[in-house]
Amino acid sequence: MFVAAEPFEDHLVISVEDRIGPGKDEVLGKLIIPLSAVEKRADDRMIHSRWFNLEKPVMVDIDQIKKEKFSSKIHLRICLDGGYHVLDESTHYSSDLRPTAKQLWKPPIGVLELGILNAVGLHPMKNRDGRGTSDTYCVAKYGHKWVRTRTIVDNLSPKFNEQYTWEVFDPATVLMVGVFDNGQLGEKGGNGNKDLKIGKVRIRISTLEAGRIYTHSYPLLVLSPTGVKKMGELHLALRFSCTNFANMLYTYTRPLLPKMHYVRPFNIMQLDILRHQAVTIVAARLGRAEPPLRKEVIEYMSDADSHLWSMRKSKANFFRLMTVFSGLFAVGKWFGDICMWRNPITTVLVHILFSMLVCFPELILPTMFLYMFLIGVWNFRYRPRYPPHMNTKISQADAVHPDELDEEFDTFPTTKGADLVRIRYDRLRSVAGRIQTVVGDVATQGERIQALLSWRDPRATAIFVIFCLVAALVLYITPFQIIAALAGFYVMRHPRFRHRLPSVPINFFRRLPARTDSML
Repeated sequence: MFVAAEPFEDHLVISVEDRIGPGKDEVLGKLIIPLSAVEKRADDRMIHSRWFNLEKPVMVDIDQIKKEKFSSKIHLRICLDGGYHVLDESTHYSSDLRPTAKQLWKPPIGVLELGILNAVGLHPMKNRDGRGTSDTYCVAKYGHKWVRTRTIVDNLSPKFNEQYTWEVFDPATVLMVGVFDNGQLGEKGGNGNKDLKIGKVRIRISTLEAGRIYTHSYPLLVLSPTGVKKMGELHLALRFSCTNFANMLYTYTRPLLPKMHYVRPFNIMQLDILRHQAVTIVAARLGRAEPPLRKEVIEYMSDADSHLWSMRKSKANFFRLMTVFSGLFAVGKWFGDICMWRNPITTVLVHILFSMLVCFPELILPTMFLYMFLIGVWNFRYRPRYPPHMNTKISQADAVHPDELDEEFDTFPTTKGADLVRIRYDRLRSVAGRIQTVVGDVATQGERIQALLSWRDPRATAIFVIFCLVAALVLYITPFQIIAALAGFYVMRHPRFRHRLPSVPINFFRRLPARTDSML
């Protein structure tokens, strides 16, 4: 699979080669197919295969190719697939989710208006006449539309006052605004200089209230090998106008990606390769625009290196995961205090509530949904008033080690010395070793569950099978409410009736065999 760009003026070149020796190949035949002649499809219908003649070329020029005698044939099935969305940015904050084929596009649900007002407190990016200055411009991306403001020369507080609009097709998309220093101006400017990044802002459309105007200053944060820096603030004005409220609500029920991503999904490797090709094509096209956008600008706006390893990002994702499960941990700690009778009044009230739910089990689900409804209504008072911005604490950028930053900004493949690479490799092995241990422990618990009925331990399986038979008879005779009440009261029993040793089911489960005995 390859990424092809409209108006499909390129050619697909296929060659059949014979490996004569190491590093020496002989071309048996070559085929050049114009993309404009390839069949297009927007669904999963079958494309008919065709036989193509392979020619032995004398000249490799695509436009003027001199053919020799007929060589052979090759059987191919080729199509331009418009049912997929070409991901040219990170899937976590994509600005467009529509399929490539325009006939599959749904009508827009609204209009996004962006006003790039000004930037203040910018950090000097270059020296000119003995003083620090910056030649600043902004780039905004949403969907297929890229916009660039004019460059404000020699100003650390530039005022842009430019307005742009986009059609919105999905609220689960992200607007990206980046600020850069133009390195192509002045006596030392030229194609060899890169445009330095000053910072960027991401704004998710679903976090904006319809019809409301947001005017806020967003911090411009950049992570460098020396640490995180605040390069200034960008003042933006935003408004999302909904043109069809019913269509917008209906969008929340539709799949996030086009149908073909679920009918014939890509694997992770294909996604990475196609995304890299798409970013390269976009950078080549925008590099020919007027004014041009340089490759480093496109890669920074598209987060082209977001898939590379970073100890900082790994820590940030781990703490994000802990924050997600912090509610469950808090509930578990609260229930542990209930079972230990730390607060007798609360424990008695929980016993009463539990008895009511056991006697009237039809109230369990209504109670849960009513509880979540009340929580949502209560949290409405504390809802966010403005879109979120880059957070150094969540990103673990405020307390990151300098060596971890140096590793994050290293090229791929690495260009560091052997001793430093060995140190980082050993550190990565220690981290991966802990992850390996956790994954092994989880696998062990799962294998013990499977061992309950596998007769790997014949005595344990016999005990469990007899227990299942007795439990089936008891549960058939005894009403479910009595079983549930006895189990609940047993779990929440007073500490006077508890033992410090593990319970019988836990002891039995820990004695079950796992496949760790077969590991080398």
